[in-house]
Amino acid sequence: QVQLEESGGALVQAGDSLRLSCAASGRTITFYYMAWFRQAPGKEREFVAAITNSGSGTVYADSVKGRCTISRDNAKNTVYLQVNSLKPEDTAIYYCAARGGFSWNNYPKPDAYPYWGRGTQVTVAS
Repeated sequence: QVQLEESGGALVQAGDSLRLSCAASGRTITFYYMAWFRQAPGKEREFVAAITNSGSGTVYADSVKGRCTISRDNAKNTVYLQVNSLKPEDTAIYYCAARGGFSWNNYPKPDAYPYWGRGTQVTVAS
């Protein structure tokens, strides 16, 4: 079973950039598709981005497409989310998630991921 821990969240100004990290332990992440989700106060958890085991395939939510890049370093057992041109509406807790298998089936649905970190807070001031 894999354990996940996010870091890199901060209070930033609109237009700034952040790189979030998700460090895994307990098992190599090469077995997992990895994803980032976020949850703003009073809203449901929403999909941000996902990446295949090898890193050769990625997918993004329309709300972040062009501003976000998900990547992974399997040797370091770590996944990253680079977010540029941050907006106040990006304010949320950002969660890292993992799922086994080799399929994009149901990739935007939180229920498709059995493993989660505790999240890291991103706050964007206008």
